[in-house]
Amino acid sequence: MAQKVITTYVDDLTGEESEQIATHSILVDGAGVEIDLTDENYEKLLELLNPYLHADGARRIRGGAKPKGKRKPAGGKSDDSSAIRAWARENGYEVSERGRVPAAVREAYESAR
Repeated sequence: MAQKVITTYVDDLTGEESEQIATHSILVDGAGVEIDLTDENYEKLLELLNPYLHADGARRIRGGAKPKGKRKPAGGKSDDSSAIRAWARENGYEVSERGRVPAAVREAYESAR
């Protein structure tokens, strides 16, 4: 039996359907949400937050909410370093037999999967 899967992207704020929807992560006081918005609604959100984000004394933090996508195991490393090393060699990367696999190689491996 054949199946046809149709994906509909919907703006979480307006309910508008569009192919120009992106997922954005928002973190406030350690609690985060992901919201799907059109570019127009995302710009409106940034405009509303602008005075707070650029206030005197506001400090940028590292980390926080992560973009939606494939989740990495705890510690940010794949448990299968040997598979990553094999893939890397097949794709022209130089990797050592032992030790830490460079982050750039891990990212390329994850992107290729």
